[in-house]
Amino acid sequence: MQPIHITSLFLLLIYWTGAVSDPLAVQDIKWLNRMGYGITSQAVAEFQSQGKKKYLEGQLAASADDNLPPSIQSLVAQLSIEQKDEEWVAKEFHNRHKGLKNLPTEQRQIARKARNQAAEQVLNETRQRHLLRALYSPWQLKQQMTWFWLNHFSVFSRKGNISVLLADYEDTAIRPHVLGKFRDLLMASLRHPAMLVYLDNSHNAVAKINENYARELMELHTLGVDGGYTQQDVQNLAKILTGVGINWEEKKPKMKPELRRYYVRDGIFEFNPKRHDFSEKHFLGKTIKGEGFAEVEQVVDLLAKHPSTAKFISRKLAVYLVSDHPTPALVEKVAKTFTATDGDIAACLRTLLESQEFADSLGKKVSDPMHYILATVRFVYDGDTITDIGRINQWLNKLDEPLYGHSTPDGYGMTEKDWISPAQLTERFEVAKQIANSKLSASRNAALVRQKLADKPLFKTLEPLLSAQTKAALEKAKSAQEWNTFLLSAPEFMYR
Repeated sequence: MQPIHITSLFLLLIYWTGAVSDPLAVQDIKWLNRMGYGITSQAVAEFQSQGKKKYLEGQLAASADDNLPPSIQSLVAQLSIEQKDEEWVAKEFHNRHKGLKNLPTEQRQIARKARNQAAEQVLNETRQRHLLRALYSPWQLKQQMTWFWLNHFSVFSRKGNISVLLADYEDTAIRPHVLGKFRDLLMASLRHPAMLVYLDNSHNAVAKINENYARELMELHTLGVDGGYTQQDVQNLAKILTGVGINWEEKKPKMKPELRRYYVRDGIFEFNPKRHDFSEKHFLGKTIKGEGFAEVEQVVDLLAKHPSTAKFISRKLAVYLVSDHPTPALVEKVAKTFTATDGDIAACLRTLLESQEFADSLGKKVSDPMHYILATVRFVYDGDTITDIGRINQWLNKLDEPLYGHSTPDGYGMTEKDWISPAQLTERFEVAKQIANSKLSASRNAALVRQKLADKPLFKTLEPLLSAQTKAALEKAKSAQEWNTFLLSAPEFMYR
């Protein structure tokens, strides 16, 4: 049953929506809807053929390959970020920026504009690739978790040159680890230039300590604000992280022979021992001897295994997938799995998704704009090849959740209070109208746009979810376009 207040607010905007019958039980439809970005005919067919248990196991063991349909894989393959090494692209933009200072003023302005336009194109392609994967990959849980961890280890596309680092950040630091070990994910994010630029650790050196990343690494990425650390822990972690940065040049920095054995380089990432504080530090009750990057490895282990991290990550997963206010018992259950499996994310998800709390929450968790828009688009187009991904980005912007667009490191909120307000609901109604009456696919002609979504075979699956209130609203629609708008702005699409 949907919360009364959102239904009441929406009834001020429209008269709500209705429907018919389906082979899946209502609870199974809700379960499948929560497992991904909304239902499609393909997802329904796979669920029916595999059953819930096998379907879940398949989602938890998703392959590295996104298994995109050939037409979609072709669209992804055509992107320039797929045709060039992503790190090479970032270096190219850095060198173009560096070369601006040698140009006369007029030429510099022209070159800067061209560089900025090219960087914006790279950012748009990164968004497009993410959305195509989210819309079409059968590994829907993996796509959700990719977004979740990108939001957890959030970086902002408009700072420095991060816009051209994001494609590599998503593909090498985040995606390979979203169902793996948390420790590996944590280290991969720590070593990536996008994170080091965003939270300023690229400027953190023994002679000039910068605490930004150290603080957020504990408060937002691992232990949580109440995780039991002190300001001294922040200061000492910042010292441990000195020298962890980036190097855009091919040459290694010059250093004394005794420091060379500590030097670490992997592409743009660099640990420069000349910039590192080798003094002995005390961190979370442990003594950390001055051993260069080995200190970083040691503190990553400490943070990944810490009980506060287990609890913090478990609660955040529960808020994302179950409830705005998960029970302490559920959080504790997932935290125990986290600890027992050395931070195995898939194992934690299994504990969460097989819990009674998860089953009881189905249909009651608010959809943030990413879930809302993708679920409606997947329902309307149901496997058709969408070529106008730019419109989806525009809708995300309109609903205040642009991809890679959160300026602060805490990421977007995932609770009802973050996304449900009269203003947001008004905007969602407008977006629903645009989705219902848009041609994002070459195969969708004007006649189909004017057709009621009730004529879609997938609607028969969805119909049992619709409330009497929603059905009554649909009956009052004066046109197919209005009927479609009422359907896509119904509470059944607002909650998952």
